Amino acid sequence: MADRPLVKPAPISGFPEWLPEEKRVEDRLLGIIRRNFELFGFTAIETAAVERKEVLTAKGVEAKEIYALSRLAAGEGEGPDTDMALHFDLTVPTARYVAQHFGRLTFPFRRYQIQKVWRGERPQAGRFREFYQCDIDIIGNGSLSALNDAEIPVVIHAVFTEMAIGRFLIRMNNRKLLQGFMAGLGVARERAVAALRALDALDKVGRDKVLSDLAEQAGLSAEAADRLMAFVTGPTDLDSLSRAGVDPLYQQGVAEMREVIGGLDALGMPREAWTLDLSIARGLDYYTGTVYETVLVDHPQIGSICSGGRYENLAETFTRHTLPGVGISIGLTRLLSRLFDAGLLIPGPKTAATVLVTVMDRSRLADCLAVAARLRAAGIATEVFAEPKKIGQQLKYADQKGFRHAVLIGAEEAAAGTVTLKTLATGEQATVPRTDLVAALTLT
Repeated sequence: MADRPLVKPAPISGFPEWLPEEKRVEDRLLGIIRRNFELFGFTAIETAAVERKEVLTAKGVEAKEIYALSRLAAGEGEGPDTDMALHFDLTVPTARYVAQHFGRLTFPFRRYQIQKVWRGERPQAGRFREFYQCDIDIIGNGSLSALNDAEIPVVIHAVFTEMAIGRFLIRMNNRKLLQGFMAGLGVARERAVAALRALDALDKVGRDKVLSDLAEQAGLSAEAADRLMAFVTGPTDLDSLSRAGVDPLYQQGVAEMREVIGGLDALGMPREAWTLDLSIARGLDYYTGTVYETVLVDHPQIGSICSGGRYENLAETFTRHTLPGVGISIGLTRLLSRLFDAGLLIPGPKTAATVLVTVMDRSRLADCLAVAARLRAAGIATEVFAEPKKIGQQLKYADQKGFRHAVLIGAEEAAAGTVTLKTLATGEQATVPRTDLVAALTLT
C-alpha cells in the first residue's frame, strides 16, 4: 500500500466546495429564501438536472456553455455519447415542465425552484460553473396582471431584509420604455435589441464605452445615441416620463410602470428599497416588460445580486398556449462568495450541535451516552466525544468547532447524579442535576 501512487487532491476550478462553517451559512440562507418564497404562496418544484440537448438549445443558447453527458463505458452496440446535458439555468426546464404538465397545473402558477445548475463559463471571481440558483415565477394562462410584477420585488425585499446583509436597492425599469423611446428615434427593431445589450453594461463599462458600442455594435447615429443616453440618465418621475415619448409602445410602458409603482405602494414596499432606473435593460431578449436588478448600496462592486423580469410567453418553444409570466432569480453561490469576500457574512460554528458531552472516564461512557440521548430527545443537538483523549484535548476540540456548552461527568458528578455544565465562551461552570439539564440548556 505504501508504494501505491497517490492522486493529488485538487479542486476543479469553478466548482465550489465550502468548509463546514461556510456550508452552514449557505444552508441558513437557503432556509431564509425557501421560507419567504413559501410565505408569499409559491410552491416548490424540482426538475431533473438533465435535459435533452434539443430542449436546452431551443432558445438559441450557445452550446459552448452547456455541459453534455457521455458514458465512460457503453454497452454492446451503444456509443458513449448521449443526447442529454446538464441544465444551465432553471428557466428552460420550467418552461418544459409547465408545457408538459399544463393540463394538471392551476394558473396563475406560482412556483419556486432551488437547485444547482451547471454552466460552461470561464471561472473567475464570483463566477462559477456549478452554483445554486433560487428562482420564483408567476406564470399566467393567456394573461397576467401587472400587479404580479409589483409583488416580485416585495418578495425579494423580504428575503434580503431577513438575511441582514446590509442596505440593498432594487432597481426597476420597463423595456417598453427603452424600446418605445428608440422607436420614436427611428431605430429599427434589430438595432434596438443590440442597443439594449449595450445599455445593460452601463454600470460596468461607463458612458463613453456604451456610446461607442451604440454606434459600432447597434449602428445608432451619434445624435440617436446621445439622445438615448440623455433619456436613460435623465428624470425618472412618471410625469416627466409620460411627456418624453409618444410612441404607443412607450406609452404602454409608462402605464405599466405606473401600475407597478401603485402596486408597490399598496403592498407596503418601503420607498427607499427601490428605484426606477432607466438604464436597467437586462441583456436577455425574452424580457418584454418590467425588469429588475438588485445591488448592495455600500458594496456596488459586487454587482447585481438578484435579477429578472417579465416575459410574454415562457413556453412558446414547447406549446401553443400563451404563457406570460414574471420572475426573478438569486444566484446564491455567487452572492455567498462575494459576501464572504466582503466580510458581510462571517462563518460561525463548524457544527450544528450546541452541546458536546465529554467522556472523562471511559468506564462511564454509558452515562455520557444516556445524557446525550436525553438532550437529543428534547431537541437539543448534541455530540459525544467518543475518542479516548484527555479532557483538555476534548475541550480544545469543543472550542475549535464552536460548541456553546460542554457537559462533564466525573466521579463526583456520577455519584451525585449531576453534571458539570461549562459555558465555553465565558469559561463559567455550574453543577446541574441531570434531571434539570434540559431546562438549564433551554434557558441559556
